[in-house]
Amino acid sequence: MLPPFLVLDQLLQSWLLEDIGRGDRTTQSLLSPNSTRGKARWIGKAPGIIAGLPIAARVFQLLNDQVNFVNITAEGEKCEPGQVVAELNGSLDTLLMGERVALNLAMRLSGIATLTNLYVEKISDLPAQLVDTRKTTPGLRILEKYATALGGAINHRMGLDDAVMIKDNHIVAAGGIGEAISRVRCHIPYPLTIEIETESLAQVREALKYKADIIMLDNMPVEMMNEAVLLIREADSRVKIEASGNVTLETIRAVAETGVDYISTSAPITQSRWLDLSMRMD
Repeated sequence: MLPPFLVLDQLLQSWLLEDIGRGDRTTQSLLSPNSTRGKARWIGKAPGIIAGLPIAARVFQLLNDQVNFVNITAEGEKCEPGQVVAELNGSLDTLLMGERVALNLAMRLSGIATLTNLYVEKISDLPAQLVDTRKTTPGLRILEKYATALGGAINHRMGLDDAVMIKDNHIVAAGGIGEAISRVRCHIPYPLTIEIETESLAQVREALKYKADIIMLDNMPVEMMNEAVLLIREADSRVKIEASGNVTLETIRAVAETGVDYISTSAPITQSRWLDLSMRMD
C-alpha cells in the first residue's frame, strides 16, 4: 500500500530542497518559470519491476501541480530495456528541476522491487513467505518497504513501536529467554504478540516453555532448522516460525523447504542495484 502523501510530502519536499538548493542555476538561466511547455518520456534501460511511479509523479506536482505524469508501464509490472515507462508533459523548467529526485527514487525503489521478486519467485510454490527487515536507509524506510511489498514480500515491523521482537542482546540484558518474555508480557498492550530470536534447540525449548508467539530461528544450519521446526510443530501448532540469517538466492529454497512460515532477509534492500531509467525530452 502506498503511504499517503500527508506522510510523504515532507520527505519529498526536503529532497527537492536538497537538490535545488538556492535555485537551479542552469534551468533558471535558460527558461522563465512556466514559459515553455514540453514533453518527456521515461525509458527503461534494464529489465526489472517498476516501482515508485506515483511517488515520482508527486515530486513533479509539488513543483507545479499542472504537470501531467502518465504511467505507461503499470506500477509493479515488469519492464524490458527500451520500454516506455511513463510520459510527462508540463512546463520545461519543472520537468528539468524535478528530473533527478524523481528518477533517483524510482530507480532505487524499482531495484528493490526487482531483487525482492527474484527471492519471492524462488519459493513461490511453497507456503513460506518472504518478509523484510528494519535494515533500511534512514529516511527511506517507508518507501523501501513499499518497494519490497510491491516485489511480493510481506512487510515486517515498520519500527520498534510496531511489534515486539526479543533479540540476542535483549536476552543477554534481561538475563535469559524466560525472564525476557515474562517482563515483556507484563508491559505490552493487546494485541501485540511476542517474537523471540533463538540460536539453538535449547533456546527453542525455552521459548516454547514461556509461550512465545513467534520463534525466530536465527543463523541455524538447515539440519538444525529442520529439527527446530518439528519440535515447535509438535509442541504448539499455534506458534509461527521465522527463519533468518544469511539467506541468499541460493539458500532460500532449502530454508523454505524446512516448513517455516516466514523467511526474513535484508538482502532485497541492502544488496539491490538501482534499476536504470532515463528521461528523454521530446
